[in-house]
Amino acid sequence: MIRVLLADDQVLVRAGFRALLDAQDDIEVVGEAADGEQALGLVRELRPDAVLMDIRMPVTDGLAATRRITEDPDLAGVKVVILTTFELDEYVFEAIRAGASGFLVKDTEPDELLRAVRAVVDGDALLSPGVTRRLIAEFAARSKEPAAAAALDRLTEREREVMALAGIGLSNEEIARRLVVSPLTAKTHVSRAMVKLGARDRAQLVVLAYESGLVRPGWLG
Repeated sequence: MIRVLLADDQVLVRAGFRALLDAQDDIEVVGEAADGEQALGLVRELRPDAVLMDIRMPVTDGLAATRRITEDPDLAGVKVVILTTFELDEYVFEAIRAGASGFLVKDTEPDELLRAVRAVVDGDALLSPGVTRRLIAEFAARSKEPAAAAALDRLTEREREVMALAGIGLSNEEIARRLVVSPLTAKTHVSRAMVKLGARDRAQLVVLAYESGLVRPGWLG
């Protein structure tokens, strides 16, 4: 059972998400929060698998709450999905840099929301990959991180190649086909790159791919 916490200051938004999620056999909403501070308290108390986190909330906003969750080693198993009204939102990029596993726009289709929740808990795919890549590319291009480029020295040539392909949004299966290896081998290379670079999940690996210059906007491998 996937346990989800909803954090949004709009009651109707939470009610809509709860109705959709609770109707699934494999998903359960375990709590609701109206601001970031409440969300933090409930995350520590309930230890959900995923948090759907509105980015603009009173008291403590979603960005600050996300950062505090992802920086707490005791909450390493909690995945944060940012909810936003706007696709190209600089705060969303900062949240992904801070450790959020991806984001969803609030008017996303119900099937996409369900797929996203399952995917982020599985840890195997980015959320809304096309939009996420555009967001990351746009803001990473503005703030190159020299340290990120230097960190690539820790990777083998194959790990860099796999990281670049993950950076353009390819799944493990697609990477495997491109490199003519097994999906398990591709997943292993992705995992090793994440460990060596200290990336919390695949979303952060994509951020690092852009910030290091390994992947550039518009590059398709």
